[in-house]
Amino acid sequence: MSVRIFAPAKINLTLKVARPRADGMHPLQSVVAFADVGDMVEATPSDGLSLKVVGDFADQIGPDDDNLVLRAARALGEAAGRRANANLTLEKNLPVASGIGGGSADAAATLRALNDLWGLNWSNAQLAEVGARLGSDVPVFFTRASAAYMTGAGETCAPFHLWPMPGVLINPLKPLATPDVFRAFDQMRLGSDLTDDAPPEWDGEDEAIAAMRMLGNDLEPAARALMPEIGDILTDLAASEHVRHAALSGSGATVFAIAHDWDGAETLADELIDRHPAWWIAEATLGA
Repeated sequence: MSVRIFAPAKINLTLKVARPRADGMHPLQSVVAFADVGDMVEATPSDGLSLKVVGDFADQIGPDDDNLVLRAARALGEAAGRRANANLTLEKNLPVASGIGGGSADAAATLRALNDLWGLNWSNAQLAEVGARLGSDVPVFFTRASAAYMTGAGETCAPFHLWPMPGVLINPLKPLATPDVFRAFDQMRLGSDLTDDAPPEWDGEDEAIAAMRMLGNDLEPAARALMPEIGDILTDLAASEHVRHAALSGSGATVFAIAHDWDGAETLADELIDRHPAWWIAEATLGA
C-alpha cells in the first residue's frame, strides 16, 4: 500500500501584521490562496521510520531529525499512541525558505498520508490540532478549501471563497529566513493595528484585486530591506502588460503576479524564464 498526498504552495494574497504579543508571536490577518504547484509526500508501510528526499530542491533540505516531515510523523504517532512506522518520500519541488509555506504544507501532507496509511480515520480538525504543535502555518492546510482566512498568529483559519486566478510565482533562489524578516520588521517598528478579525468579502475578481492592493503585505518593507532584489522584481512586474497585480508572499522572497488571463500568465512565465533562467518561475493557478 502506498499513499501520495499533494502539498500545495500557500500564497499570502494579503498580510496584515501587528506588533508582537507578550509571547513574541505576531498577530496577523491574511487571505491565502493555495496553488496547483507544490511538493508531494508518499508514505508506505515499514517496521521503522525513514525519510528520503528527492526533487528539484532535495539538496536544500535533508532527511535529518528536524525535518518537518519526520517531526509530523512522530507527532501523529505520539498523539495516536502508536509507533510512527513508515517509509516516507518527500518530493521537494518548492524552493526552501521562500515564503510560500512549503515546510508547513509538507507537514500537513505527512499527517494526511499517515492518517490514511495507519487507518486512523481522524478528522481534519484532529489533524490540524496535531499540526498546530509543529507550526502556526500548518492548520490552514486542513481547511479543505481553495483559499482561507488566517488570524491569531496564523493558527486560526477558515475557508475563504476565491475565484481561481491565473498567476506566476517568481523566486530569485535566494533564501530569506522568516525569523530574520520579522526581526527587521520589529527593528523598523512596523505593525498594523488589528481590531476586526472578520474576514473580508470580495464580490468578484475586480474587488479582490482592489483589496489586495489596498491591504498589501506588511512584511514587504522588511523583506525588501534584507533583499533588494524583491523590489526589482516587483518594479519589473508592474511594467508588464500581462500583470494585473503583483506582491510579495509571506516573508518572501517569492513574489506572485496575477495576470489578466491564462494566456497572459503563460506568456509572462515564458518571458521571465528567458530573462532569468537561474530563477524559480512557475505558472500557477491561485485558488486551485
